[in-house]
Amino acid sequence: MNYIYVKDLKEYKDFWVLENGKINIVFSNAKNHRSFNRNTEEGMANLFSLKEDFNVDEVQYLHQIHSDNVISYKKEIKDFIENEGDAIITNEKGVIIGAFTADCVPVILVDEEKNVISAIHSGWKGTFNEISKKAVDKMITNFNSDVNNIKVYIGPHIRQCCYEISEELKEKFIEKFNVPKEKLFNGRNLSMELCIEESLKSIGINENNIYSLKICTHCEEEEKLFSYRKSNGTYGRLFSFAYIK
Repeated sequence: MNYIYVKDLKEYKDFWVLENGKINIVFSNAKNHRSFNRNTEEGMANLFSLKEDFNVDEVQYLHQIHSDNVISYKKEIKDFIENEGDAIITNEKGVIIGAFTADCVPVILVDEEKNVISAIHSGWKGTFNEISKKAVDKMITNFNSDVNNIKVYIGPHIRQCCYEISEELKEKFIEKFNVPKEKLFNGRNLSMELCIEESLKSIGINENNIYSLKICTHCEEEEKLFSYRKSNGTYGRLFSFAYIK
């Protein structure tokens, strides 16, 4: 796995931007407390403002339910944001597709050859049920992507240093993923990132095409982020997204 550092990204307002040819990958931060919680007026206003910020026609997302549902987006689809699911795929230009997180793992998939993108919300349930792998499968099936051309970008999330789970759940992850348990866990602290990496590599994603921002939402001190686990009633949301120019 390769690591991307904030200093190597373009900073724009409350975002870190990775320009990748015709495709931009963007991770929001909380430097100015700008939340993208779709359940608040402020969050909706901030989502709407992305159209002007990034010069796009639409901003699309899902009603996230911690599932492994992967949904394709086409411009003719109405009321798309009311669909229940946790991953979006599209090849439409000028459309932001994104995922809300506040400790869960945001994953962006990019196929530069076919101009196809995916935005994924992967909590422990989505990680366990391999939603990122299912999104790759759908890119291949629906858009004729080649697994060798797909790049993976993993954004800020609660990392192994801070993410403790139950002993029962720990045993299920050990049984499910082909990762040495001493790497997958530190005590009962899980690396969801390693699960996602292993899942994607198992279907042919090249390890050199997997990148991580390597920032923990829970304990990072230099960069400001939203974290559900350490919040005190203020449930801000990060928004990780991609769009095709």
